[in-house]
Amino acid sequence: MKTILHISKYYYPDLGGIESVARFLAENLKDFNNEVVCFATDKSKGIDYISGVPVHRINVQMNIMSQDISFGYDRQLKKIIASCNPDIVVLHCPNPFLYPIVLKHLTKDMKLVVLWHSDILAKGMLYKMIKPIETKLLDRADYIIATSEEYARYSSVINPYQNKVLVLQNTVNTSMFDLRKEDEKKISKIRKSYKGKKIVFFVGRHIKYKGIEKLIEAEQLVKSDCVFIIAGTGILSEELKRQAEGRDRIHFVGRLSDDDLRCHLYASDLFAFPSVNKAEAFGVALAEAMYCGTVPVTFTIKGSGVNWVSLNGVTGEEVPLNDVAAYAKAIDHLLEDNALRTKYAASAHERVNTLFNDTVVAEAANQMFLGMS
Repeated sequence: MKTILHISKYYYPDLGGIESVARFLAENLKDFNNEVVCFATDKSKGIDYISGVPVHRINVQMNIMSQDISFGYDRQLKKIIASCNPDIVVLHCPNPFLYPIVLKHLTKDMKLVVLWHSDILAKGMLYKMIKPIETKLLDRADYIIATSEEYARYSSVINPYQNKVLVLQNTVNTSMFDLRKEDEKKISKIRKSYKGKKIVFFVGRHIKYKGIEKLIEAEQLVKSDCVFIIAGTGILSEELKRQAEGRDRIHFVGRLSDDDLRCHLYASDLFAFPSVNKAEAFGVALAEAMYCGTVPVTFTIKGSGVNWVSLNGVTGEEVPLNDVAAYAKAIDHLLEDNALRTKYAASAHERVNTLFNDTVVAEAANQMFLGMS
């Protein structure tokens, strides 16, 4: 059986879109042996096992402009590659610190698959320094995987490589979001804790491109009697809390367990997904919410897969980028029109279950990788 080495920035229990994709592939490419390399976020370097998959965690010494730096990564990766001798290396991008290190340790007979989650959007002096090695990486890649046709088409970085670009959509672990017997009590408790008011829910990392500050701005313009629940944590958490200070209907609930997340999604009426640029290349959290029938409100992001995951006027509503007033108006419109919200919820669930169901995507992924080997 051939081996795939997945190189991700972070890995479960760290959460995020890239992390969920890396875990999904490592656990569902059943025709291969799978191992994972990632940065350790809690100083717990070494090997642990997640669902039977060996995960090599390498300590970080510093972070520069959101890029982790590990002085021992070169040596550790060389050792791991020698140990598992992978047939295929899957590098999740962007993660430019790793580009020269991975290229250095690949042998000629190892296939390189670049999973292109997002372009590097900041195009300043630092990117000019990164660009040559990014180009070298893409030149060396045997395959480049985009998560949507839209991103493959509009990314100026990977568009020139169309002869080796494949599309594998991200997925939802649907079994994790199917209702359990005990969930109804938890869902009822969540609704009662907010006095039965309609709920607008957000979950995600508290970072700039998620656009959470736009949601907080929009809250002031929403006329409906509702509450806004903001889940997750991140470097902007305290700043966002200060922005929302004195707003009685905005509630920060921190990081939620899988069970609590599922119940919050089913308890909520709308899913706020205010991401503002192509760093949000797909929207795994968006698809998860749609599967639960939580109707999304999004911004238009040209070249992102977000507006392909949720279709305007079919599964939710989409408004012009950064138009806070329009965002608030869409929230009011959907909260006031129960029949429309119900219609969108059914369409959203069906779309995810048809296109992004983990069983469907797992089969497509296995066929894709078997074709590479």
